[in-house]
Amino acid sequence: MSTVKVELIQAANLSVAYQDKLVLEDVSFTVREGDFWGILGPNGSGKTTLLRSMLGLIKPFSGSITVLGSAPMNLGAKRDQIGYVPQHAHIDFNFPIHVRDVVLLGRSRKIGIGRRPGAKDRESVDKALERVDIQDLANRQIGRLSGGQRQRVLIARALALEPDILLLDEPTAALDVTAAEGFYEWLHSMHLKMKLTLVLVSHDVGVVSRYVSAVACLNRRLVAHGVPAEVLAQDTLEQMYGCDAMFFGHGRVPHMVVLPESQGEHHHD
Repeated sequence: MSTVKVELIQAANLSVAYQDKLVLEDVSFTVREGDFWGILGPNGSGKTTLLRSMLGLIKPFSGSITVLGSAPMNLGAKRDQIGYVPQHAHIDFNFPIHVRDVVLLGRSRKIGIGRRPGAKDRESVDKALERVDIQDLANRQIGRLSGGQRQRVLIARALALEPDILLLDEPTAALDVTAAEGFYEWLHSMHLKMKLTLVLVSHDVGVVSRYVSAVACLNRRLVAHGVPAEVLAQDTLEQMYGCDAMFFGHGRVPHMVVLPESQGEHHHD
């Protein structure tokens, strides 16, 4: 008998405005426990805005969004159940800080201001390092890591709270194509091992679609959502990217080339 998965994130007719302009309009979907979602779309399509709404950093203009059964702004202590890896990490990679200390920063809210980390905090850091397979880098200076290794450190920092949901905003933005593909493959295997609920924002349609269990295709509105192989038909991609996109069938999902001018109109993502 199959068990019903718990609904962790629910958007119902969600619209979000930025400087009096609608950035998201009438978006509805449900993320269930254990899902691996990819939120896909061109620059300016509202992907990051949707993630910020999940975090309670932006109020809905209309409609609603709930995370773990509450409006994100009212999560209280349940906020620790959400891990977040931002697109731009505000870390000085030249600063003489070691990997273990960066990951420990993820425990700051639990440790409290002016208090020293305890045994539980150190145990959580060790567990996070193990989950992202970088135990051997624990005492390395952060600046001596590759781009892919740095991303794993930032994910470990988010996992140090031992969350139920992990939100990642364009995690491969600083990686080259080969490193990005390897990173997504690794993220997929981590998801299978941890049974964590992952929500990933990306514009890498072809690569991401090979690893996620569901996609939400955004271009201000929710163009389509569901299983990648069913959703990513040419008409969906044309609605996301306009007609300046070329498609190549390759395996289960299409590869795509988008002409730059088709992404040049919007700047608020």
